[in-house]
Amino acid sequence: MEITCYRDPEINRESRHLPATTYNLAITLLARCPTRHLFVPIRNMQYMAILDNEEFVFIDGERKCWIDVSWQNFRPQARDALDQPVTYEAVSYRDHMTDIMSRLQTEFPVALQTLLNKSKLDGPARIINFPAKTKT
Repeated sequence: MEITCYRDPEINRESRHLPATTYNLAITLLARCPTRHLFVPIRNMQYMAILDNEEFVFIDGERKCWIDVSWQNFRPQARDALDQPVTYEAVSYRDHMTDIMSRLQTEFPVALQTLLNKSKLDGPARIINFPAKTKT
């Protein structure tokens, strides 16, 4: 699978915490993926999460290649135990993403658990990085 993703200018950035079970599962699944990019369908929301070592991005099925939300700057080293939540920054690229963020916090762990039950995660997926879109 090959997906080209774009970002609008950042609208909002806030510090959040991801439950340890969710973060640990995401990192475990990513480590099992030989392409080092993990695609996680969030079917209940019609979203796709794309995970790599630096960030998790969320793409709406209707906007296909535009990132709505990015979770970045994870700080697992700031916790004292593996069962503590992980601090990160949630970056919104669209207005009024509060409800979407709340739903992602609920639906993303479910999607990860579904993916865990799959027997094989490898495939020809790869990410092509393009420079950020600038407005003129």
